[in-house]
Amino acid sequence: MRKALIFQGGWDGHEPLQVAQHFQSVLEKEGFQVVVSDTLDCLKDKEGLLAYDLLVPVWTMGEIEDGFVNNVSEAVAQGVGLAGCHGGMCDAFRQSVLWQFMTGGNWVSHPGGDGVTYTVNIMPSSSSLVEDIEDFKVTSEQYYLHVDPAVQVLATTDFPIAEGHHTTNGVVRMPVAWTKRWGQGRVYYNSLGHHAETVEIDEVSEMMRRGFLWAAAGKSKAVSKEADNKEG
Repeated sequence: MRKALIFQGGWDGHEPLQVAQHFQSVLEKEGFQVVVSDTLDCLKDKEGLLAYDLLVPVWTMGEIEDGFVNNVSEAVAQGVGLAGCHGGMCDAFRQSVLWQFMTGGNWVSHPGGDGVTYTVNIMPSSSSLVEDIEDFKVTSEQYYLHVDPAVQVLATTDFPIAEGHHTTNGVVRMPVAWTKRWGQGRVYYNSLGHHAETVEIDEVSEMMRRGFLWAAAGKSKAVSKEADNKEG
């Protein structure tokens, strides 16, 4: 049975417990054995992390020990998937540049705050992660992120909508969802998910479900590759 670790906490405004519960339900319907932790101590044992197929951070504006980030980095590099959303992943640990490097981006602003209505544009792609999902509107925070140019973008949104000093730059197409690789591991991120009600939107929940499955599938491929290398 595939195993997933969800660690939830940090700023309560993002409803980490409720988001974690939704993700747990999604994963259990897909046959995962899910462990949910409300402490970062679950990251202190690298060998323990290697027992999982998927790590799901739901933790905003926290502080993390360098050793814990290194453990996650090494586990992902060896094939364990990493997938998450909104500030629970790309605003989890602002002081950790390694975390930002691994996840592919970091939050810097949400002009207009909560309650901005904007369109999520699905990138034309043969990727199964977005296949048959149409563009849709959401009313929430519109995340402006600093993004790793190595990511593979799956969905975007256009700025500006809300007024601010950024508007003089003209139209900026900002990634909303992406994938990237970290060693042998797969990383998936989606900037939607300010509250639990946002991740429960049909399109968002489906995007996350597919992202979880894609990221977790990298573990078995990494194990198979390692076995092939040993036999060779």
